[in-house]
Amino acid sequence: MALAWFVHGFLLETTSQTFVISQLKDEAAFLEHQIRQSGGKIDTLRTGDYFQELFHHAFAIQSPSQTLVSPQSWTALLSPLLQSDQQGAIRVREANASDVPSDVLAFRKSFLVGDQRWVVVVSEDMTALRDSQAGLHAWTAIVSILLILLLVGVIWVAIVLSMRPIVSLQAALKELQIGQISRINVQAPEEFRPLVQQLNLLLDSLDRRLKRSRDALANLSHSVKTPIAAVRQVLEDTARPLDDDLRHEMASRLSDIDKQLEAEMRRSRLAGPQAGTNSYPVKQARDLLWMLGRLYPDKSFELSTDLSDEQRWPIEQHDLNEILGNLLDNAGKWSSRCVELLLENDLETIRIVVSDDGPGVAEEAIGQLGKRGLRLDEQTPGHGLGLAIVDDIVQRYDGKLILERIRHGGLKASVELSMSPNFAEQFQG
Repeated sequence: MALAWFVHGFLLETTSQTFVISQLKDEAAFLEHQIRQSGGKIDTLRTGDYFQELFHHAFAIQSPSQTLVSPQSWTALLSPLLQSDQQGAIRVREANASDVPSDVLAFRKSFLVGDQRWVVVVSEDMTALRDSQAGLHAWTAIVSILLILLLVGVIWVAIVLSMRPIVSLQAALKELQIGQISRINVQAPEEFRPLVQQLNLLLDSLDRRLKRSRDALANLSHSVKTPIAAVRQVLEDTARPLDDDLRHEMASRLSDIDKQLEAEMRRSRLAGPQAGTNSYPVKQARDLLWMLGRLYPDKSFELSTDLSDEQRWPIEQHDLNEILGNLLDNAGKWSSRCVELLLENDLETIRIVVSDDGPGVAEEAIGQLGKRGLRLDEQTPGHGLGLAIVDDIVQRYDGKLILERIRHGGLKASVELSMSPNFAEQFQG
């Protein structure tokens, strides 16, 4: 606005000066025309100040024989201009003569009438015009300042109104911090909705982890209490000798405790869905297939996929390793010659399919594989080894584990997980 104000003043001064010069030039041309028509006789111009009343401008006419200045009070100011050799517009400021304007814009023109040289000077008092320009310029500054204040007020009101959801979000965060609420439920702007959703997802994830930790501790406490009590009873019974049978029983009990601890530790390492985590399924699958190929050298492990090595999935890396590792290890343990791993995804679903050519599982037994609470699934060899962990991971990602018998024998394990919206957009791009 300040720059516009200075530009306005410059343009106003330039425009007004150009307009006045144009008028003075026309009047000088009119005087020249009258002098030429009168044949150089200017006696009629002396009476009545005709041209002054007509143009409202002061003028001076000089011929070799006479000089005419109107009004007479401007003689001291215009006489030097008549003697000057400068043609066109002339600006005179702070004239030394008294009773004359301090700022004058004049137009000087010389011409020949016959063999005589005539000089015409037409001038305008710029003081009044300058004062009116200053007033207009001042009003422009006042209006500009008012507009600036209005804009500042409007912007301030707009900011206050637009920041209301942020203020409510800030209040919700304070309430969450002191425990008054458990989730953030505010009408945030569209730009902040992903942030609110991620915060709520983080809170849900923390709650699920706390619940899993408590369940794991409860299960572990319940599972190891009986073996520990039995071992303690044997050790405290001093009247009973420690024969080989008791030693084997104590070793079996301690082995159960060790296996249960290992199982719960494996469960505790599972992360579940969370923002900012992803994995590269093709690279991890190839590493696992190479390792299992060395573990089962007489069996073939094949990977079938259209995904690139740089394709990412919204699954935590350790969780994906657990899914692939358990499914491939089960298939490799029970297959006859070949295990096939299929990796694919579309805009909505991630699919992991592991098939083997082994003896398979009876139809009535398939429904029991991978269910929670079946500890033998994690402690004895077979198709159930690790399936409980796989099922737990899949449920954390709101997916499903499908086990089915292949027509010609063997078992096919299919894992289907939902593709998150961000990864779906990336996949589509």
